[in-house]
Amino acid sequence: MFRYLSAAALAAAMVLPTLAQAEEPTDPNVNARHALMQLYAYNLGVLGGMAQARMDYDPELATEAATAIYHVSMAHADRMWPEGTEVGATADSRALPAIWENRAEFDAAAQALTASAESAMGSVGTDLASLQAALGGIGQNCSACHRTFRQPE
Repeated sequence: MFRYLSAAALAAAMVLPTLAQAEEPTDPNVNARHALMQLYAYNLGVLGGMAQARMDYDPELATEAATAIYHVSMAHADRMWPEGTEVGATADSRALPAIWENRAEFDAAAQALTASAESAMGSVGTDLASLQAALGGIGQNCSACHRTFRQPE
């Protein structure tokens, strides 16, 4: 009987830490990054809907969405990207180690997004063609960063 209890205790000691680790909550930095990306997606959805004629072009709404993208890009997000929160190191992260290996390039990509969003604020309310051109610039910056610094799904 003692052997069985010892074997069960040993098995539990080996399995339980793995189960506990699998149920750890996502790092708050990763949650904050996801929230930031959701704000981008929400506002890009407005601009994309207009650009693709899925919704009527509204110069005021377009300007509001571009302005929101600009302000989100200006968030001081450095603390959302601490080392040790890359894919595989924490739950729900798709951030590649390249972020920390090439931090200057990552920061430059973020600055490029800010610049394209700032430009878009002044142009998307002009006409649909200007919105489409501005959205192309923002989209190129988003895609370039994701190709380099985010693990595909």
